[in-house]
Amino acid sequence: MRMGGHLLSVNMKAIKIRDLTKVYRTDGQSAVHALGPLNVEIKAGEFFTVVGPSGCGKSTLLRILAGLDDATDGEIAIDDKIVRGPNSNIGIVFQRATLLPWRTVLSNVQLPLEIRRLLNEKSRSRSEELLRMVGLADFGRNRPAELSGGMQQRVAIARALVTDPEVLLMDEPFGALDEFTREMMNEETLRIWAKNKQTVLFITHSISEAVFMSDRVAVMSGRPGVLSEIIDIPLPRPRTVEMRQSDEMFECIKRIRRAFGFH
Repeated sequence: MRMGGHLLSVNMKAIKIRDLTKVYRTDGQSAVHALGPLNVEIKAGEFFTVVGPSGCGKSTLLRILAGLDDATDGEIAIDDKIVRGPNSNIGIVFQRATLLPWRTVLSNVQLPLEIRRLLNEKSRSRSEELLRMVGLADFGRNRPAELSGGMQQRVAIARALVTDPEVLLMDEPFGALDEFTREMMNEETLRIWAKNKQTVLFITHSISEAVFMSDRVAVMSGRPGVLSEIIDIPLPRPRTVEMRQSDEMFECIKRIRRAFGFH
């Protein structure tokens, strides 16, 4: 079965977001309506990206989906199972790699396995396989400080995948990288995704990055964050460097800019 240009895995999970709302209350009890209501379904195996201005609730959405924060109203379901807390079937990659500096690259990748008491011969082999997949097979004994920013983010991606999660959440994972490294990591991430086939929710400020990576792009308005438009990206897969200069990509970028009110 095919979807988005790649084979659908039986382990892929759809995400349904229904009437999701988040309201924060300050010490003075004044309410800050940060998010929603949101309603959207992310298809199984889809690479779905959210773009929007700073403070619109993108990261809040991701944290609620990850079970790290509670919604004020509404719900998120992964394959019809309501998210009520942290879930071992969800992998997360943050803007910074947040690797433990005293551990080796390989032991950083294995950390989620240790926490869940899943470290065994098979999972050790999986850890080494993931380092090969992200091009870091020769760096397993290195410390994070010996790696570039892009290499550290590759380690973070491997760590997020080591428990074979069914959903991968990525919160502006390349925002701190230079443009050249960022584009390289875009292509690397898509290559890894094509092999692992998780359902991905990707958050970015970059419209061009969103178009290059995604099956669909959701445009989020300013606070309170709501999805003002969802745009299909018809670019074929696999995505190539040449597509970055294509008329089709520029047209998608223009559609998203118009959704933000830019002309």
